[in-house]
Amino acid sequence: MPPDAMLARWTGAAFILALATSAQAATAFQTRCENSIGATVATLESGNKGWSIDNSLTLRTLTAMKGQGTASGFVLGLTRAESRIAIGLEGKLLLDPTSGYECVAPKVLVKLFYLPIVIYVGSEFVPGTCAYEEILSHEMRHLKVYLAHLPKVEAAVRAALDQRFIAKPLYAPAGQAKALLQQEMDRRWMPFIKASLAQVEPLQAVIDSPQEYARLSKVCKGEVQSLLSRKRS
Repeated sequence: MPPDAMLARWTGAAFILALATSAQAATAFQTRCENSIGATVATLESGNKGWSIDNSLTLRTLTAMKGQGTASGFVLGLTRAESRIAIGLEGKLLLDPTSGYECVAPKVLVKLFYLPIVIYVGSEFVPGTCAYEEILSHEMRHLKVYLAHLPKVEAAVRAALDQRFIAKPLYAPAGQAKALLQQEMDRRWMPFIKASLAQVEPLQAVIDSPQEYARLSKVCKGEVQSLLSRKRS
């Protein structure tokens, strides 16, 4: 169908095209919208707020924080990264009483970032020792994966936003445009971004393989294994 014969309304998770009551009225309203309220704009900002090392928590505390132990019974180190997503939505509206529709040129701003990432190494390990450096090196691998993943999420989300929010205004039944856009943010975009961020977890699980835990328990001439044996006794 030619676009000048249609207006858009909302259903489910996306605007779809619906026949206007009059092709001529639709054309006039669309022209007025596109000439007066500006273009639809979607932007994305991302980043991280840095990272730090914390050596103040015991192995028992770290194990409780993670919620599970390892083959040795204890978590030696832990890298905690908490993501945050914020979606801002605003835009000008224009109402057409004749058709009972309104148009909106939404300005969508998506922000996604990590809070300061914290690398924990059990307080039983003294900084500078062989065991401490081995555990820290392991946790730094987790950090690098988190930092490398965020730009990939940003690229995927930006591409999806660009495809969804083209430069022209969107249309909906009168009084519904803003609520339906917010619904789309909540039901479509927030889950999509969360799922994209969560794709980092399988990558982190590869680092925490049984083979890696076995290696760590035997490094530094048995220093780690000896300490763990004392903790279990």
